[in-house]
Amino acid sequence: MLGFFYKTERKIRVLILRLNIKIRYPKFKIEHSFQLFGKLIISVRKDSVVNIGKNVIFRSNTKSNLVGIYKPVSISVSEKGILNIGDNSGFSGTSIHVINSIIIGKYCNFGGNTAIWDSDFHPLEYQARRIHDVSKIKSVPIVIGDDVFVGANSIILKGVTIGDRSIIGAGSVVSKDIPADEIWAGNPAKFIRKIIKN
Repeated sequence: MLGFFYKTERKIRVLILRLNIKIRYPKFKIEHSFQLFGKLIISVRKDSVVNIGKNVIFRSNTKSNLVGIYKPVSISVSEKGILNIGDNSGFSGTSIHVINSIIIGKYCNFGGNTAIWDSDFHPLEYQARRIHDVSKIKSVPIVIGDDVFVGANSIILKGVTIGDRSIIGAGSVVSKDIPADEIWAGNPAKFIRKIIKN
């Protein structure tokens, strides 16, 4: 009986979210087949562009992913920012923050409490930080290929490109490009080994 109510609640939550997106965000496109467990926090400017593909899953509570999610999935896209998420990708407690551009491929998996940020959030110069001079905040696009797996509690930083099928170990901080078919881990993330193809 509880399962029925849980599924019904999820369907209602998805319907409300879709209506909210349609009314408030004209350039936010999300396929009907997306799934939502818990809530999704959205902060998107009307002139930003967001495209979310088919069968994308957002998991925002521990009940839907027992790894232990301590925050809901959040999507923040600033003025003129671009976010594209490919089909069949999944996010668990992930924060996505876009000032410039973040492109995520198909069949990607982002473990619990991961983060993808294309900016520093604050200026690096202390004088600019004091007055929060947003013009001095650096932002560089992120591109993540298809079939990438990012382990729990990892952070993908600005300007990074991650090649197809690569794996990022849990708790990693990715600050430079990662080629296709490689495993990287650590803070900062370093090359571990190649992935052997069958």
